[in-house]
Amino acid sequence: MNPPSSLQELIDSLRCLPGVGPKSAQRMAFHVLQRDRPGAAQLARALSDALAVVRHCERCNTFTEEQVCELCSSPRRDNALLCVVETPADLLMMEQAQCYRGQYFVLMGRLSPLDGIGPREIHLDRLMRRASDGLVKEVILATNFTVEGEATAHYIGDVLRAKDIRVSRIARGLPVGGELEHVDSGTLAQAVIERREV
Repeated sequence: MNPPSSLQELIDSLRCLPGVGPKSAQRMAFHVLQRDRPGAAQLARALSDALAVVRHCERCNTFTEEQVCELCSSPRRDNALLCVVETPADLLMMEQAQCYRGQYFVLMGRLSPLDGIGPREIHLDRLMRRASDGLVKEVILATNFTVEGEATAHYIGDVLRAKDIRVSRIARGLPVGGELEHVDSGTLAQAVIERREV
């Protein structure tokens, strides 16, 4: 017996979440329909609302409800420093570490040719315009220390240096293979303080 089409659509839709396979999606769908219908309705409303109002910041590419996010519009941020991170979660981790007061650019990913992710998909053209705006004096590469993160940092560093922009990389106080959102703030703060020229 096949499940009703609306239930199958819910199961298939839940599979878009990272790490959710067919069995996990099925368990989630059954749970919210059987045990937490108010929670499911709230989730549907929140998702619908977020899709309607959340967009990318015109300057740093992170998620915001405004044209320019709160960090980019703050007069207390140092416009001479531009930190490049992979995801909004990485940006939040940098902010929690309270070790950096400059501006950001969020790639929304990392180079991964095998997955079809090239310079266009990580918004390299927007990053280059931002880094060349005349205000930025140093770009700090804070991509993750994964194979893809290292390749992304190397590629961006080469392109920026070709435009005579100073480039540094956060220090390896972070574990190799680690991701910023899973690192404690003290380790992350030390990595930013000990960044090096690339």
